[in-house]
Amino acid sequence: MTPIILRRLGTSVLILLAVSILVFVATLLLPGDPAQAILGQQATPERLAALREQMNLNDPAWQRYLSWLGGLVTGDFGVSAASGGPVTDLLGERIGASLVLLAAAGLISIPVGLLVGTYSALRQGRTGDHVVTGTSLVLAALPEFVIGIALITLFSTTVFAILPSVTMAPPGEPVWNYPLQLVLPTMTLVLMVTPYIARMMRATMMEVLDSGYVEMARLKGVPERQVILRHALPHALSPVAQVIAIQLAWMAGGVVVVEFLFRYPGIGQALVDAVTNRDVQVVQVLSILIAAVYIVVNLLADVVGILTNPKLRTGGAR
Repeated sequence: MTPIILRRLGTSVLILLAVSILVFVATLLLPGDPAQAILGQQATPERLAALREQMNLNDPAWQRYLSWLGGLVTGDFGVSAASGGPVTDLLGERIGASLVLLAAAGLISIPVGLLVGTYSALRQGRTGDHVVTGTSLVLAALPEFVIGIALITLFSTTVFAILPSVTMAPPGEPVWNYPLQLVLPTMTLVLMVTPYIARMMRATMMEVLDSGYVEMARLKGVPERQVILRHALPHALSPVAQVIAIQLAWMAGGVVVVEFLFRYPGIGQALVDAVTNRDVQVVQVLSILIAAVYIVVNLLADVVGILTNPKLRTGGAR
């Protein structure tokens, strides 16, 4: 089992390396001069030349890539063209704010999705199952900004007007000091992710409930509660873990739209600002960060699948 996991880890590192090359090449193709962007239009040619030398802009692209990659590995993310300060200082609070939002959405959506999917599978063909299936289909068909705007209309305008539609925390203050501002962004992410988890859990649970070992347990007189908790649920979680990982990875990228919609001070808003200001260093770091989260979450899902599914271990060994 350990060689399989190590092979998955090696593949993930190679994918992340390939993504770093794509991100670096893509930012090289962007118009504009990073030195000019930092110093402004009034900079003298001497200052521009000195800054280009300091930022290694005169070096070949492959040397700049290796230097940039080395900086990423050692935690040196470069200098922001917009603020003139280190990118780490700019992104520290933003990353923390996004992690709070993603953690809240994940902690709510995962158990809710599993419970709703299990409930729907146990009520197959009944009214509760039809309600869950119909609702999840509708939510899955809606993009995140439509759900966010609907929530703003419902909870921040004339209907109820009980929650803020945008962030209330002043710059530099932790977002959790104003917990109400977290509600609508979190609800948007939860409503986007939960339907997929619930639908996968429903399908997997129905398949497991019709399996031979569950039928055998029932024939032996095992109480239905134990059949579900001890026999059906553990076998259903393995394939659902893959879907959960994909949805969590989606949230890392989809949070950009949600944060922009609610003016939430996280990495999504920082990425939008960086693109607007052509702040190449920040765009590069945030792109790699989002890709790294996506890859790590999928790697964890693979590990969970290997640990919980003997077929994967056997198949990998062969």
